[in-house]
Amino acid sequence: MKKTMSMLLISVVGMVGTYAWAGSARQDSVARLDSAVEVLHAIMATPDKGIPEEVLSNAKCILVVPNLIKGGFIFGGKHGRGVATCRTVDGWSAPAFVSVGGGSAGLQIGLEGVDLVMLVMNDQGFQHLLSSKFELTGEGSVAAGPVGRHASAGTDWKMNTEVLTYSRSKGVFAGLTLEGAIVEQDNDSTRAIYGKQMMFRDILSGKASTPRSADAFLKAVSDAGQQAKIAEAREDKK
Repeated sequence: MKKTMSMLLISVVGMVGTYAWAGSARQDSVARLDSAVEVLHAIMATPDKGIPEEVLSNAKCILVVPNLIKGGFIFGGKHGRGVATCRTVDGWSAPAFVSVGGGSAGLQIGLEGVDLVMLVMNDQGFQHLLSSKFELTGEGSVAAGPVGRHASAGTDWKMNTEVLTYSRSKGVFAGLTLEGAIVEQDNDSTRAIYGKQMMFRDILSGKASTPRSADAFLKAVSDAGQQAKIAEAREDKK
């Protein structure tokens, strides 16, 4: 009898722990979506020093990683978790949750949290992203993005670069080099938001329904290019 009660108690405790973890994971994922909205709004607030409208309008996918941690001693590292969405025939896809990790050798001391925005610019980059594990090699796959209203003029990003990267530290956006970083699916957050495991490719290809918790994020993404265009036109008239 005592053994049966003990087993029942262990089972109940396990179930409670599972539900608590699921609730915590969902809260964390929703908070990440909200933080991504704040990062995109910050971009729109600085049209003359942020991501050019031309770049935003040509992006096939947008990834936002709030508070990417960079730094270390002797060996640097980077780690963060964010959300991604890609253009489909019906508009922007439901959000796919991602993690960004990697390291780099070199003498460096310190720790810094930055907001990261990654723009996938061509079909090759899109297919690499859909593979669920995308290494940014720096050999044509990733480059620091141009900054400012007209910074895209005269560059070759339209032809060659798969991913353009930007960072925001202390309110200022700038190009960021992320060679060696790896972008892959965040399975825990995927299950927490969608209630089951879903393939990265299916979500970003438009085969998943958008959860209500992601409405604000997708609106911020869909509005970004047009808002930048309007803001840049106003700046040109000054």
